This record gives sequence, structure tokens and C-alpha cells, in this order.
Amino acid sequence: MNISDAADRSGLPAKTIRYYEDIGLVRPARSENGYRDFGETELHKLVFLGRARALGFTIEDCRALLALYEDDDRASGDVKRIAEGHLDQINQKIADLEAMRATLSHLVACCHGDDRPDCPILEGLGGPAQA
Repeated sequence: MNISDAADRSGLPAKTIRYYEDIGLVRPARSENGYRDFGETELHKLVFLGRARALGFTIEDCRALLALYEDDDRASGDVKRIAEGHLDQINQKIADLEAMRATLSHLVACCHGDDRPDCPILEGLGGPAQA
């Protein structure tokens, strides 16, 4: 199948598929005229990559996960370590966002939002840097 068909079936834009090919994540065959010829194996990899990226895995994580997926002798512990590392990053981002929300909520609650020039939000944003 050509790249348009692969894009339709995988749900990925053709530009993304070309990028994945450029960085070696997929290697479609080439027909005599030089066009990409995606088989079911490449399509499956594209779907795999789309799902992994949707979960926020980095390109390098995707590369490692694909290698493990293709390795019949893989240890599931290796896969789990990658997923746990990513989950730790997600949990840290959530904690950071919750802290941001708490700080901003406090600043908004402290601001009267009236015609006076004093504003706790601006004072909080311009306050001393924290180490």
C-alpha cells in the first residue's frame, strides 16, 4: 500500500510516517519506481507507534519498545521498566500541575478584581525567585 493508504489505515499523517521512516522506526519496501510500499508489518508498527505516542512515550522510548516488541526473547520486565519510567514522569507532571493550580488559585482568590491598582497576582508573579 502507498503512504496515503498507510496514513488512512494507521490514523497517522503522511508527514509523520515520512518522519518515522527518516529516523528508522519503519522501513517500508520501495517499488521499482521508488514509491514506498507499506505492508501489514509496517502498518502494524505505525499503529503501534501512534498508540505509544498518544500515551506520551518519547521517540526513543518508542524505538526501545518497538525493538522489544520485535524480540521474541524479550523480558516483560524490560518493557515494564520503560512504562514505569514514563508513568513516573507523568505522575511528576501531574504533581507539578497541581502545585501550579494551587498557587494560581491562591493568587486569584487573593485578588479583589476591582479598580484598585494593587494586585496580588502581579505581586505573586513578580515576587522573589524560589531556589
